[in-house]
Amino acid sequence: MLATNNSQQEQNPKHEKISIKEKVSYGFGDFGNGFLFDLGQLYLLKFLTDVAGIPAAAAGMIFLVSKLFNAVMDPIVGSSIDYRKNVGNRGKFRPYLLFGSFILGIITVLLFMSPAASTTGKLIYAYVIYMIWGVAYSFTNIPYGSLGAAITQDASDRTSLATFRQIGSLGALLITSVIVMPIIVQFENPQVGYPVAMGMMAIIGILGFYICYRNTKERVIVKEAPKEKISVKSIIKTFIKNKPLLTLVLMTIFSISAYNIKSALLVYFAQYNLGNVTLVANMSFIIIGSSFLGVILMPKLVSKFGKKHTAMLGFAICIAADLVNFLIPTNIYSFTILSAIAFIGISIPNGITWALVSDIIDYGEWVSGDRKEATTYSLFNFSRKLAQSLAGFLSGLGLSLIGYVPNVAQSAGTLLGIKGLLTLYPAVALTISLLIIGFMYKLTDEKHAEIMKDLNAKA
Repeated sequence: MLATNNSQQEQNPKHEKISIKEKVSYGFGDFGNGFLFDLGQLYLLKFLTDVAGIPAAAAGMIFLVSKLFNAVMDPIVGSSIDYRKNVGNRGKFRPYLLFGSFILGIITVLLFMSPAASTTGKLIYAYVIYMIWGVAYSFTNIPYGSLGAAITQDASDRTSLATFRQIGSLGALLITSVIVMPIIVQFENPQVGYPVAMGMMAIIGILGFYICYRNTKERVIVKEAPKEKISVKSIIKTFIKNKPLLTLVLMTIFSISAYNIKSALLVYFAQYNLGNVTLVANMSFIIIGSSFLGVILMPKLVSKFGKKHTAMLGFAICIAADLVNFLIPTNIYSFTILSAIAFIGISIPNGITWALVSDIIDYGEWVSGDRKEATTYSLFNFSRKLAQSLAGFLSGLGLSLIGYVPNVAQSAGTLLGIKGLLTLYPAVALTISLLIIGFMYKLTDEKHAEIMKDLNAKA
């Protein structure tokens, strides 16, 4: 089923060592991805509540319903890619990066517009455009994530790809966190500032995807579609038979919801708890910039402790920093330092996740005999969408429950609530993630090595 260009193992392109240029180019894919995706996670809730004038609880429901819709769509998108016939010279996944990013960029700008209509009209527009945005994102992100498993099957190179991907992701998050709000406030009317800023970010995002498309190569080539016909049953079967995937999905629901709540609530904390919304740029620069340390250390930690235990270590660091940050009095300096430590911690398991997904794709092929990169990745992405819907919903609901009112001074209870949403919820959610991967994830590095020997012997 897997085609190779040479019969000899040492010439097998699946095990060809990839260049630093290709690794960096792959990282540019998530750099571009971040300039399109992070905008929705960082600024959409703020736009909906403070610019479009949608109540916080209703805005939270937009995230919940739309993300759940997109979560259901992800396996359909992934399976349509896996079962696509007539794969051309550009590869199975790379063409989606080239063409899908243009469509996603346009819809990203439309996402930050709101019609001059009643609240109901604005809600309808927000629901529709966010659902369309989510589908467009899936047709770009799922092929990109699947591409990592198709570039190489070498374990160390996969860790390197995960590292560069996380660097790209953090780089985009750092830049968008720092420059977007200062761009927006340059405009007297935020209804103009938001789409202009998002349009600038979208152009950078498209360029990032183009670099990835241009300089990467698919070496693990699937010449045939899976033997089993595409159906809801085949998708569910792929999910159920892959126990490591089930575990990773469960872990991700909690870890990504924690990460996204951190991202979404920081702008509220800066504006109301610290009294200056533009502080979010300086704080983000330090907090997100520090997390590069975790990514840089990740390969060395993985080589010493393995992927599973390194991820657990990262979770533990973040949990400890968030708990201390919640318990001590609010101070911009201590808050920023502890938040930076927390981001260093969480960046480690977030980066390792991408290498785990590639291992899980190999496991799925070993169990079923069919290699379904896009289907497997889309099922993992399903968990990320669930987590994002949970984070968006809890952010909006949480703001409503703590008595948040846009653009006015907040009560002491509301300020404490914002701080709790930003630190205490992530600490609890990441504790659950740590327990899940610690007790339930059985696909160790040693087990994966055995699986690869078996697959290579059958190739």
